[in-house]
Amino acid sequence: MTAPLLLAEHLSKRFDNGVLAVDDVSITVYPGETVGVVGESGCGKSTTGKLILRLLEADTGYVAFDGMNLQTMIGRRLQHLRAQLQLVPQNPQTSLNPRLTITEAVVFNLRTHGWDKKAAARRTAELLDMVGVPRDYSQRFPHELSGGQLQRVAIARALSTNPKLVVCDEAVSALDKSVQAQVLNLLVELQRELGMAYLFISHDLAVVEHLSDRVVVMYLGRVVEESSAAELWRRPAHPYTEALFSSVPGPQGRRVVLRGDLPSPANPPSGCGFRTRCPVAMDRCADARPEPVAVRGESSESSDASDSPDGSDRQGGSHQAACLRVAEGSGADRSPVGTGAP
Repeated sequence: MTAPLLLAEHLSKRFDNGVLAVDDVSITVYPGETVGVVGESGCGKSTTGKLILRLLEADTGYVAFDGMNLQTMIGRRLQHLRAQLQLVPQNPQTSLNPRLTITEAVVFNLRTHGWDKKAAARRTAELLDMVGVPRDYSQRFPHELSGGQLQRVAIARALSTNPKLVVCDEAVSALDKSVQAQVLNLLVELQRELGMAYLFISHDLAVVEHLSDRVVVMYLGRVVEESSAAELWRRPAHPYTEALFSSVPGPQGRRVVLRGDLPSPANPPSGCGFRTRCPVAMDRCADARPEPVAVRGESSESSDASDSPDGSDRQGGSHQAACLRVAEGSGADRSPVGTGAP
């Protein structure tokens, strides 16, 4: 049994303005796999990533990385562990120092983690070659590069310390489609070559499907469904996941149009947070908050050991959804109400 690389359990975060951005979220990432976190803007997925990285402190919950309690670490121990846990941000233009050349930006990250100047310079040259940045760009400043080139530099900086886990927070959402494809293929190639794991945060379902082994679906700060990517795309169980998938252009069938607006995370609905927009909500959905349960009739493929990157058996790989209809076994029988042509 392979031990998890990242184990985040029951994370919650309420900001000073009363917004409950993350509400009892648990995520597990195993060595060498890619876990996608998907949901519409404002669902709490980026905040979850920041809690895992300790860029924000969680109000409650626990984060273990590589068997060590990340939340109790301070000082040099935390700095040493941060080398194994890196971030590719959404907008590299704002994360790169405009006064540093791209070489200096990557070298700075290495020097922060104890590399000497010459070794850091050699490592930086290797990384820029690896991610496809031309050598004659090495002394350019961030404003002299395109968005795709800057994202390659951000990836090189994240990989500089040989991390075991890279958190990609909307890493390609600001790029046009052709550049997106190039960067996504680069991420896949680098993972195959270097073996690190990804926590890939995105609102783009097509991107998540392309990259992920497992997918976590979030709504209003909570996890509403989790499954292997193949199983989730074949048989989504939660009404929100069905609505998300129906919004993607393609031969999915009938479009599910959600009613109303996203509720305020400062004052979420009682019971199921999705009930105010759910096309199949019941009266009792307001009474109790549903807990994740296994989806009945799950195909063996979703839990097959061959789906994991290292071919090992893993706990937590089952298809789960937080919905009362799924808990009652009627999830597969409902007929979502929607509009639009097939």
